[in-house]
Amino acid sequence: MLSDKEIATRLQTVRERIDDAARRSGRDASSIRLVLASKMQPASAIRAAWRAGARDFGENYVQEAVSKRAELLDLADIRWHLIGHLQSNKARLAASMFALIHSVDSARLVNALAHAQSSPRVRALIEVNLGAESSKSGVPPDEVAHLLEASRDKIEVVGLMTIPPPAARPELARPYFAQLREIRDRLAIETGITLSELSMGMSDDFEIAIEEGTTIVRVGRAVFGERGL
Repeated sequence: MLSDKEIATRLQTVRERIDDAARRSGRDASSIRLVLASKMQPASAIRAAWRAGARDFGENYVQEAVSKRAELLDLADIRWHLIGHLQSNKARLAASMFALIHSVDSARLVNALAHAQSSPRVRALIEVNLGAESSKSGVPPDEVAHLLEASRDKIEVVGLMTIPPPAARPELARPYFAQLREIRDRLAIETGITLSELSMGMSDDFEIAIEEGTTIVRVGRAVFGERGL
């Protein structure tokens, strides 16, 4: 694991890169939320990042998040995000734990979340599988509108999320980020739902995502180093 000082230094570097990418795009950097992807990182690493000013942390697994949350109860202003796939049988636990669930991908999950917590409604993003990858969760682009309608009055869908296919160069992710933004813009007009959030961009390509309009970047390795190190 990296030292507290190394984590703080790397976090500052990522913030500077976010600021630079926002400036190039004519955007306000404060409109971009940095979520630190903390899967498989110990609670001590999260605490180090919190001390350096981070407040949003993204976990892939509900049970792992439960364990870390218990260790970090004294950090009252920490915000937990679920950025990994969520099974319906974990919906009740997830509904009460996470400020935002990034990975809604079925009407069944929508119903489970609504049943788990009707008020306030669970805040969530619909995950879109733009690369038609069988190894990834998410709905195909042509099914997003249907799931959005199925979510109406059940959960609060505030935007969309995607993970583009692996690529040799960050620039190759740009068409996927642009496509998600275009889907969001079109559906916001067609449905009247305010889809203010786009969650896209990770350690290798978050600057491209910022240029294409993301409001949330999910960065792990660039701050914490390789998992388990």
